Amino acid sequence: MNYAYEIRRQAEVAPRAALPAVASAMWKAFGEGHLSEAETEALSGLIEARQADTGTHAPKPLGTPRRRSGSRPCTDASMARRRRWAASGRLPPGIAARFTLAEQAVLAVIAVEVAKRGDCRLAVGHIAAIAGVSETMVRNAIREARRHCLLTVEERRLARFRSDTNVVCIVSREWCAWLRLARSPERGAAPRQSGGGCRSPQGTSTPVPYPVNLEGRRRQKGCRQLANGAGDKAASDIRKLSRTG
Repeated sequence: MNYAYEIRRQAEVAPRAALPAVASAMWKAFGEGHLSEAETEALSGLIEARQADTGTHAPKPLGTPRRRSGSRPCTDASMARRRRWAASGRLPPGIAARFTLAEQAVLAVIAVEVAKRGDCRLAVGHIAAIAGVSETMVRNAIREARRHCLLTVEERRLARFRSDTNVVCIVSREWCAWLRLARSPERGAAPRQSGGGCRSPQGTSTPVPYPVNLEGRRRQKGCRQLANGAGDKAASDIRKLSRTG
């Protein structure tokens, strides 16, 4: 059974009131391993697009080509970029759990830009290209983050039909503290000691189970000292013989 085709068919022909049941079946199939991550995101985008539709247009037949919706990446490189950004650790675990993989990638790109310059002024298409998602997913991620009171978006109108890029700022205290902790270079590092080296110059007292007689030790002479001692003894013997003779 092709679960992706069946769920797509139901999402295209089902009325809007039955779309929540189709979405529930989709997530159940994803949890059981019948759908891949890319297929699930594409189907989720299709269902969301159908739910956002006003209902004035009739559903398209199955054979009609349709425009792709959602944030399905076009290449494997886009999917790899999305996963790298989502796993970069730019969001606290409690905040990251509220978003999907694509939304986490978008918010990670925004967090890096905020950490560098204080705010994010990148265009929507620029963020989408970096994170490996679509422009629609970028807007959805920002809208969802604003709903959770994590971001603020300031629009910059230049003319009636022309605007500059929006200014996105992070206002969540938990998120800001997480970014400050990530920027700290000495996090968890031991204080460095001057002088270098890894051995301690101080000796350690090792207890022994038997008494040590340090006074009974005799200093052993080397070869040179033994030779000098033998010469001194021979000279003293010669002097003694000369006196007795």
